[in-house]
Amino acid sequence: MSADPLHRAGTPSRKPASPPPSGSPGSAIEVRRSTRRRRTVSAYREGDRTVVLIPARMSEAEEQRWVNVMLDKLAAQESRRVLGDTELAERAERLSAQYFDGRARPSSVRWVTNQNTRWGSCTPAEGSIRLSHRLQGMPEYVVDYVLLHELAHLLVPGHGPRFWRLLESYPRTERARGYLEGVVAADRLPYVPGARGE
Repeated sequence: MSADPLHRAGTPSRKPASPPPSGSPGSAIEVRRSTRRRRTVSAYREGDRTVVLIPARMSEAEEQRWVNVMLDKLAAQESRRVLGDTELAERAERLSAQYFDGRARPSSVRWVTNQNTRWGSCTPAEGSIRLSHRLQGMPEYVVDYVLLHELAHLLVPGHGPRFWRLLESYPRTERARGYLEGVVAADRLPYVPGARGE
């Protein structure tokens, strides 16, 4: 989120940056209170810190609640950001190190637009992994599952018991599979005019 231009007009009071709440990734948090700001709250990243802009009249409890709300909003926005091929390859490398002791080493990992009936594919002989562009914008744990699935094929080509044992180490396997099954089922639903306010 970009800074609200109104906060520049007043002289906001600044609360020193504090460490992030436990469980939240990343940077320190700086709360800026403004007498000009009446009801709106906004937040943005500024270097290695998160700045949260709030009305001066807010209580400490309201401030903490809004800081948490805005951190969640920023995280959701950032998770929707599309990874490029380089970032995807780096992610595959990290996942291989974390779950397969670095044994799965793809020669290339990239997005493709010609896979409409499968989420990903792997050619073990070449070491190449391709993910469908339809995964872009899905939750990170789903993309990670598909990446791990294809990385596992570099170690075990088929879908036998040994292959599935490899994926057992990823704690969100069942959740990710359920999410993808839901997407497939939703795609098969008939279009009903007006069902979604159309």
